[in-house]
Amino acid sequence: MSDLKLPEGETRAVIFDCDGTLADTMPLHYRAWKYAYEKNGAKFEFTWDLFYSMAGVGMHHSVELINEKYQETLDVNQVVEDNHDYIVKEHHAVEPIIPVAELARQFKAEGLHIAVASGGDPRHVHGTLKYCGIDDLFEVVVTKADVVHSKPAPDGFLKAAELLGVEPQYCVVYEDSKLGLQAAEAAGMRWVYVDPDKYSVGG
Repeated sequence: MSDLKLPEGETRAVIFDCDGTLADTMPLHYRAWKYAYEKNGAKFEFTWDLFYSMAGVGMHHSVELINEKYQETLDVNQVVEDNHDYIVKEHHAVEPIIPVAELARQFKAEGLHIAVASGGDPRHVHGTLKYCGIDDLFEVVVTKADVVHSKPAPDGFLKAAELLGVEPQYCVVYEDSKLGLQAAEAAGMRWVYVDPDKYSVGG
């Protein structure tokens, strides 16, 4: 796990992304989006590459971007709700990304503050942490419901740091998406990249 070690510098808090970082949920979320778009009559092909290019973006904003990109007129709320319904049925099957979950436990045991900052729906994020058996680890869980702007804006990470009472320069972010890494840098935080090709089963 040498590629997951903390970067140099004083660290008082560690903030984890959820999907694709703590939990191997990306295949589930891909299937949920594909189902929701097809159910609502989308005319474009929702590929894995397209899905991953939007990793970290809030759910409603994702659909808005899709509408704009492909000149679709999809009902944003309906697509998101159909996505949610699919995940509810399959959520029990998610598993933790074990090396990252073990790090979270280690950091907690060492006395570091730890949190989750995700662009996901709060129902999904809390459910994922519960099914992965790690929901008791985190002092703070920030979701899309807690911020105005999703990644690559730094809002989620800054909110987590604020709630932990730790200044951004003493925080380290663990992230699997480019947008998430951009958000970490915008927040003035150091980061560790969790390579999805290594730690997630992919599409």
